[in-house]
Amino acid sequence: SMRSASGNGETVPEQFIGHRQAEPEGLTFSRASIEPLTLPASSDSESVLSFPEPMLDALRAANHVYVFTGAGVSAESGIPTFRDKLTGLWERYEPSELSTPSAFRRDPPLVWGWHEMQRWTANTAKPNPAHLAIAELSKSVQRLTLVTQNVDSLHEQAGNKDVIHLHGSLQEPRCIDCSAPFTQLPVISAQPEEGARIKPPYCSVCSGLIRPGVVWFGEPLPDSQLNNAFEAAIESDVMIVIGTSGVVYPA
Repeated sequence: SMRSASGNGETVPEQFIGHRQAEPEGLTFSRASIEPLTLPASSDSESVLSFPEPMLDALRAANHVYVFTGAGVSAESGIPTFRDKLTGLWERYEPSELSTPSAFRRDPPLVWGWHEMQRWTANTAKPNPAHLAIAELSKSVQRLTLVTQNVDSLHEQAGNKDVIHLHGSLQEPRCIDCSAPFTQLPVISAQPEEGARIKPPYCSVCSGLIRPGVVWFGEPLPDSQLNNAFEAAIESDVMIVIGTSGVVYPA
């Protein structure tokens, strides 16, 4: 979907509750003449994606394009959504039961193991045509702000810079006690098919446990990221929303 944004400023509350392939050819845009995309289909033939002319006109004239993405964008790359049923070690749990501070303090290896499984899945996934199209669009408009609810790094892998991650990132764990960043994440060469309980590392600053760098249920969204997202939304003149239901408050 797409909308035009006004310049009306709004007061942003201090606290919000958070949640809780081969590169296709033909991804070309031109600011002077943005044309329909030609992407390879599943067979050897090609399929053409045609967009409404008003949308193309808006993109051609835009000074600031705002793109907001959710889990639907990464689902094409094989990243499970929160609505997908869990399997293996975690099949008797709901995702929300593994995504709270209390769950982590109660059973750190269980929760860390689940998030490491998510990180392994994200690390082995490849950007799909949607990620690549957004990256290509960013090269052809005056300014593009990309805001995502996704905790993977597929937008960055596709070539986007300065992505605003509202729900955090699997690649940026931190200490649960002192919040010091942890930069020594191990490379996951293989992941047991049914999952595994994995003991989380310890903080080198205070010896606290390292927690995943994602926003859990009951936690506020990161202030800086949220404020930047709101400011960019107000300043933009075209907004494109992809792969999200929009029912999570505030974003």
